[in-house]
Amino acid sequence: MSQKGHKRPRISNKLLAVVSALVLGGGGVAVVAGNASAGQDDNRGGKSVATIDCPDVGDKLTAVPEQAKAQVGENLAELDAQVADAYKKLAADQAKGDALLGELREQRGKTIEKVAGAIGDNGAQKPEELKALSGCEMKQAPADANQAADASAARESGQKGGPAKSDFVNINKVRPNVRTPAAQSGASRGSFSSSCGRNEEKHFNPDNVIVAPGVSNGAHHMHDYVGNKTTDAFSTNNSLAASGTTCTNGDQSTYYWPVLRLRDGKAERDAQAPGGGQDGNVGTILQPKQVTMTFKGSPVGQVKTMPRFLRIITGDAKAFTNGTANANASWSCTGFENRQLKDKYPICPQGSDVVRTFTFQSCWDGKNADSANHRTHVAFPDKAGRCPNGFTAIPQLVQRITYGVAPGARFAVDSFPEQLHKPVTDHGDFINVMSNGLMNKAVNCINGGRVCR
Repeated sequence: MSQKGHKRPRISNKLLAVVSALVLGGGGVAVVAGNASAGQDDNRGGKSVATIDCPDVGDKLTAVPEQAKAQVGENLAELDAQVADAYKKLAADQAKGDALLGELREQRGKTIEKVAGAIGDNGAQKPEELKALSGCEMKQAPADANQAADASAARESGQKGGPAKSDFVNINKVRPNVRTPAAQSGASRGSFSSSCGRNEEKHFNPDNVIVAPGVSNGAHHMHDYVGNKTTDAFSTNNSLAASGTTCTNGDQSTYYWPVLRLRDGKAERDAQAPGGGQDGNVGTILQPKQVTMTFKGSPVGQVKTMPRFLRIITGDAKAFTNGTANANASWSCTGFENRQLKDKYPICPQGSDVVRTFTFQSCWDGKNADSANHRTHVAFPDKAGRCPNGFTAIPQLVQRITYGVAPGARFAVDSFPEQLHKPVTDHGDFINVMSNGLMNKAVNCINGGRVCR
């Protein structure tokens, strides 16, 4: 959800005159704002990066008729493409200031009208309030001094587009911050795990079948997949149910997340491709050292089966511009996992691996396998582990992914171009395609206090 509590200042023409393009390898871009006279040094006296901040239309949807979903999804993906294109124009100095934002507002207004029209034409009330979401603003973020290098040097290195040094922190300087609800009488203490490999099959694509079904490159960043072998933008419930799986227990579920890359200047196979270099995602894709998919219980009672084809997104791929209302990134290091970072990448000591943990929503509304904004049909429990009124506890998926990264090496999660590879944008996606029998087994194990695979 966009945080618009205060209006950000517009970037002046003087500032825009000193904005320079930074091209990342295969065509991605960052924008570095110039000097103290332009008034755009950050609070620490450093430079700042400009990006484009637009309201998230999809997050505002409350009802989308089934017959309108395809058209709405296509137009939401078009809104993402418009922001990415505007960001690239800004970086390449092809358009400036109010002219750029005005052109983008006009494009978005037409596309938002198509979204509202598709909903209204198919039996639901036309959401007129979406019209107010067409306007965008500029947003600033700290940048490294070397991000002001000229475009030719950036093309040669392929690594100067971020993340900034300020996006990293030594894990030794982070205090323990993990709190776990105490288990009460009747808690479901068991667990069920699916062993699905580390994507040895190299199943990658920049699609997102949950948010942008039927749209190629709907994510504008590359996803790592385990489990279901055929998942892409064009998957359906039937195709997922007919697919093979990398999971050893027959779990056909789809598990996916943005790839992690070393910012090493090397050309990955997608350096010139959508979702890769064309969207500013460059460097060597890291294969995880370990991936675990574990379903856990509730500290306050029993869990119930989740429906087949339930879709859950945890975290927010646009959290840098949207704000942190839906952010759920958790970065840490092996040996230090009682210290979780939300908006920083960890610098791990020698012998310790980088850890990404995605803890999914574990309360379900009992009716819907998805919702218009892909969020409101599920919820997180409160600090004591209780679900909100009207929601039922289901097995809680915890995805844990580790990577071998040398201490001090620069790495970044893939992101939408305008999100600047910020760690807070990390997110995970899940579609439950377990058979009813396997789901029943999982729930019985969890409620029975057993550890099963």
